[in-house]
Amino acid sequence: MKPSRDIARLIEIMAALRTPGTGCPWDLEQSFRTIAPYTLEEAYEVADAIARGDLDDLKDELGDLLLQVAFHARMAEEQGAFDFGGVVEAITDKMIRRHPHVFGDAQGLSAGAVKDLWHDIKAQETAAKAERRAGRNPAEGALAGVPVALPALTRALKLQQKASKVGFDWNDPRAVLAKIREEADEIEAALDAGDKRHAAAETGDLLFAVVNLARHLDADPESVLRMTNQKFERRFAWIERALRQRGKTPSLATLAEMDALWDAAKAAEKAGASAGDA
Repeated sequence: MKPSRDIARLIEIMAALRTPGTGCPWDLEQSFRTIAPYTLEEAYEVADAIARGDLDDLKDELGDLLLQVAFHARMAEEQGAFDFGGVVEAITDKMIRRHPHVFGDAQGLSAGAVKDLWHDIKAQETAAKAERRAGRNPAEGALAGVPVALPALTRALKLQQKASKVGFDWNDPRAVLAKIREEADEIEAALDAGDKRHAAAETGDLLFAVVNLARHLDADPESVLRMTNQKFERRFAWIERALRQRGKTPSLATLAEMDALWDAAKAAEKAGASAGDA
């Protein structure tokens, strides 16, 4: 079997891997549940390649993610539920339905109007999906449909978005900022009481409030935290280089010394940014 640019070859390979007797023993043992963690991991690796600006890696990682789609579709086909073609048909139907300004009569819309139209159509789809699910779980409410397996920050964001649609929301980011201060005060009170368990619970509330602030600032919490992680790595690497020039490692340096170098790294970044702007 040879590689190909045709998606049919990937489907053929996946079918061969899942064929009892001649297929791959590991692939044959897998189920939707066991493969799901790999699907999440591959999605993160796609995001990582994008963040690093590595297009060669992005091509490979997108292939790995596509393999996950083919894997799930093959297992569903074996159960008589749907196949890869059904997946393609479902997404093409959705994209056509959600873009009437391109494929329908709603022409000449502004970017803002397109966004509003997208949300209206998506809300209709969500309502229809909820109605279909009602027989299986009649107790579902306004927050239903947010996958539990999502990263915690993303899931918090989606829960807040759903609550906002039914009016449970602040109308000013400063109100959210006040809530953040309130949650921080509650953590401090728990620490003063020596109650780490309560402090940990309040820390969760603080994180939830910070996600809410990001939402009100039209920022994706996962993206902004990812950027901060990169900034931390970059500045810590600066500290390590500075310590090496002194013949030291972080484990041999004092906290005060590393803190001073952190401030120096921060100042160097700002100076570099200012020079770039100039």
